[in-house]
Parts: sequence; C-alpha cells; structure tokens
Amino acid sequence: MNYDYDVIVIGTGPGGEGAAMQAVKSDKKVAVVERYISLGGGCTHWGTIPSKALRFGIHQLMSAAKNPLFSDFNIDYSFPDLRERANEVISKQVSMRKGFYFRNDVDVIGGHARFKDEHTLEIEDGPEITGANFVIATGSSPYHPPVVDFSHPRIHDSDSILKLDYTPQSMTIYGAGVIGCEYASMFRNLGIKINLINTRDKLLSFLDDEIIDALSYQLRDQGCLIRHNEEFDSISGTDDSVVLKLKSGKQVKSDVLLWANGRSGNTKDLGLENINLKANSRGQLEVDKNFHTTQKHVYAVGDVIGFPALASAAYTQGRSAVQHLLGMTKNANRPDDIPTGIYTSPEISSIGKTERELTESKVPYEVGHADFKSLARAQIMGQTTGQLKILFHRETMEILGIHCFGANASEIIHIGQAIMAQKGKANTLMYFINTTFNYPTMAEAYRVAALNGYNRLF
Repeated sequence: MNYDYDVIVIGTGPGGEGAAMQAVKSDKKVAVVERYISLGGGCTHWGTIPSKALRFGIHQLMSAAKNPLFSDFNIDYSFPDLRERANEVISKQVSMRKGFYFRNDVDVIGGHARFKDEHTLEIEDGPEITGANFVIATGSSPYHPPVVDFSHPRIHDSDSILKLDYTPQSMTIYGAGVIGCEYASMFRNLGIKINLINTRDKLLSFLDDEIIDALSYQLRDQGCLIRHNEEFDSISGTDDSVVLKLKSGKQVKSDVLLWANGRSGNTKDLGLENINLKANSRGQLEVDKNFHTTQKHVYAVGDVIGFPALASAAYTQGRSAVQHLLGMTKNANRPDDIPTGIYTSPEISSIGKTERELTESKVPYEVGHADFKSLARAQIMGQTTGQLKILFHRETMEILGIHCFGANASEIIHIGQAIMAQKGKANTLMYFINTTFNYPTMAEAYRVAALNGYNRLF
C-alpha cells in the first residue's frame, strides 16, 4: 500500500523534533502534526524555555541588586516585566524551529490528530493523512485532581503560573518535585514568601543524599518554609487568597497556590482505541527499550512515556526510536545514562550512581570533593556556594558517579559525562588528575575533587 508519508510524528516538542529530523535525514518522507498554534511543544511554550529564561532574568536582577555599583539605582521589576524577556526567547525558539522543518522539507500540519485506523490520522479542521509509521511525542500536562478548582484566578498549575499578571506577596507550592523546587527557588528570589509542601519525607529523593541536604539547607536559608510528609485535604480560593487544608490538620494561607504535584501524558482523544493501544492511569504509553509500543509501526517518546521526562532525553529518544524503526540498530543512539539538570538556585546536576546506591550494592567506592569556595573562578564570580563530588571505585578507580551543586552545575556535569562514557582506563580518576584545566575555571573542580579522593586511598 502507498502511504502519504513514511513517518508521521505527532507533536513538535524535543521528542518529536528529534524523531522528525532523524527520519528526514534518512531520506524518508516526513510530516509532523502540531495541535498548538506554534511549534515547539510544552518545552518551548510552558516548560523548559520560559521557566529557565525567567529564572535567568531573576538571577540578573538579584546580581544587580547586590552589586554596589548599582546602589544608587532603583532596581525593581515585577513578575510580568520579567516574563516579557521569556516571551522574547520563546519567539526566537519558534522561529528557529520553523526553519528546521522548512529547510528539511518536513510537512507541518496544524490541528489535533486522532487515529482513524492503524495507518490513518484524522486532523481536526484539516486533512486526513496516512503513514507507514508513527511516533507519538505529545508530551504531558500538569495533573488536575477533580477536587481542585483550577479555574479560580488564584489557583495555578505549572503552565498557568507563567501567565501571572502581578507579583504576589506569598505563594504556596503543593508538590516538591523538580518543578516545585525550581519554582520555589525562583519565586523566593523575587522576594515572595514561599510555603513548599512536600508529600514525601525528603526533597528529590533520587538525588545523592549530600546534594539533597544542600538543597534543603539553601531553600530554608533563602527563606522557604518546607513541610514534609503532608497531604492536601482541600483547597479553597477567595477573592484575595487561597487556603490549603492538610490532612495533618494544618492550614496554609497565601495569595496564590501553585499545584506542582504530578503530570499526565497527553493521550486524551488520540484515538488510541482504534489502533489497540491503551494508556495507563496517568495517560502514559508503555514502551520497550527501543521506544516501541505494542503496535509494530507505532513508537512513543518524551514525556508521554513518563520517566525521565527531560527535554534533553526526549530529543535523544526521538532519534533513537526512528533509528530502530529504520533498522539502524548497530549504531543506534541509546539514551541510557542521562544527566539530571535541576534549575534551582544554585543549580543541581548529576550522572551515574549515588552513594546510597553504591552502598546498597556493596561496591567499594571512595569520594572526592571540591568545594566551590576554594575555587578562584567561583570567588571571582561571587558564586562560592556549591560543591563537585566524584564517586569512584577504590580498586579500579573507575568513575561511578558525579554530583554537582552550585553555579553552572548543568554545564560542569558534561565533562564528567564525557569521561564516564569512555571505555576501560580512559574512564578513571587519573584522567582528571593528569589533565590540565584552564585556570581560573569552574572545570578545575574536577582536578581538585580527583586529588581529594585520590588522597583518601592512602
């Protein structure tokens, strides 16, 4: 049978873009379907790009406010003012992505896609198209429990909070995962009083314990009130506030509430029943290691499949899925060891095993530290809070894990990632000891941490 396209990608976020580019570079006829008015998906419009652009604007504002050179100036920007900077970045990202698809002759079709049958998509207010293969990259949305009134102007999720047209004096954030912690840090730096409500016993339990402790300390030091092991009972909004009642009996009142507890895959009304696919209770699709669904011609990537729900991972997943689809298994790009990037203040980034995991596995490891306060570059930048931590095998000196907390952590981590990806003796502590790093740089922390760990062996 002749199909309109070799590959149809649903969604133009990082996962969809990675899949489309890999397919078209392999000489396949490709179409992407996007239901939103602009390209880029949630990453560009509601998630990664606007929140990180906003964070950078707040960081610049803080730096200027602390700089004695600007002591005679009144530096005061509202949340909407800072949001405008994010809108500029979004516009540039959308324009750039349009160019990617245009230059590579990928057909971009606007409208909500729905499977009519195994090889046919119906596009709302658009054409009906057929494809030999499909990649579902529809992303995710904030989870909305039915008992919470998100239509109330003072109750927000992580998408709508970016549309605030005023700067509140206080905010309650329910959910202390990555999104909750990032927004707690960001809004606290704007001088907003923050109540961070965590449903678990610690923050971001997937991180190394030392990093968790550092994050908790920094948030509290900045003035965030953190409550662990809490569960909401009810949320009620008034004209000028929101009251969160917890099952423990506590009540928390603030100007605004941000619900940051869970996300759901965007699989509603995709017509999955027409191709014998079913999403789980969180709207996510189950896939195998090659991002293959139970249908041989349908793949799924990005947030719609759940963990790790990172923009960086989604792009690689999209490429990997199409490589498998095309039979390019020998050199397929496998997104196995993915670094975390958490944009609190300061940043957090890590890759590999934690001390807790190594201890449970009875791996004989050692640790090397480099405190940022000892680095000349950190002192010059005035960014001395933080640490780089290297975990390595005591006998082979193989690098087992790298954890970083501090300025530019999400950039610094990639040096360690590159070395961990090497084979044999190339991936050992000795690389960092014997390598000359520019001085002064933050990268020098690797040499300092490696020597610190090496000295523990004797």
